[in-house]
Amino acid sequence: MPLRPRGMRVAPFKPQNMSLNSAVGADGGEMGRAQALQAQAAGIEPTSDMNPVLLKPNSDTGAQVIVHGRAVGELGAAAYHDYKRIAREAVLASYERLAAAYELILVEGAGSPAEINLRAGDIANMGFAEAIDCPVVLIADIDRGGVFAHLVGTLALLSESERARVTGFVINRFRGDMALLRPGLDWLEAHTGKPVFGVLPFLPGLHLDAEDAISRLPRGAPAASALRVLVPVLPRIANHTDFDPLRLHPQIDFHYAQ
Repeated sequence: MPLRPRGMRVAPFKPQNMSLNSAVGADGGEMGRAQALQAQAAGIEPTSDMNPVLLKPNSDTGAQVIVHGRAVGELGAAAYHDYKRIAREAVLASYERLAAAYELILVEGAGSPAEINLRAGDIANMGFAEAIDCPVVLIADIDRGGVFAHLVGTLALLSESERARVTGFVINRFRGDMALLRPGLDWLEAHTGKPVFGVLPFLPGLHLDAEDAISRLPRGAPAASALRVLVPVLPRIANHTDFDPLRLHPQIDFHYAQ
């Protein structure tokens, strides 16, 4: 059973998010759109503490840096790497405030926890998990393919202490015959010594706000008399999720133009 129906006060938390899709929290601060959506699912008001560091890319090597909901400047990749010491303090302060207000904090990492070139000073994945001493569950998207390689390869690249922190796995976005997947799950558990906690199904009718890439999930054909809407995709387009009501409307023929 989900935690909220059990009466638990749960809050989402993502230490560092890189996304051009943002939302405004109840505190007036800017935060990742995904964490605002997660707060809605938890039945609570979103605040910038749920995403204390937001990076909004403005080039291939730079981004606007948002800390505690406020822009602090634009930094290149190397400069931001040096800035992480300051960002880490902001992340820990936000986490402590949430931990004092809620019974359980669900922490989402960013990208892969096995980015060994970014491990020094990490505030988004295993570095954060070690800082607050929390367990880790690895979640992999089977719809993209290669799920077993992703999980086993990730474990292989983690340090011994990081591997010990991983309590198990979750397979996400599965569609197909579970009987055909079962031998792979059995092998994964035997090979790693860690359990598979569950397999989550692919839900084609679940239209959640996209965090990064523009959503191009197929939808039903629009009505013959539909209004046609074309949206030009500009470099670094932000908050394209604002177009989702048009994209999903059954009487609108919606397209992104590139």
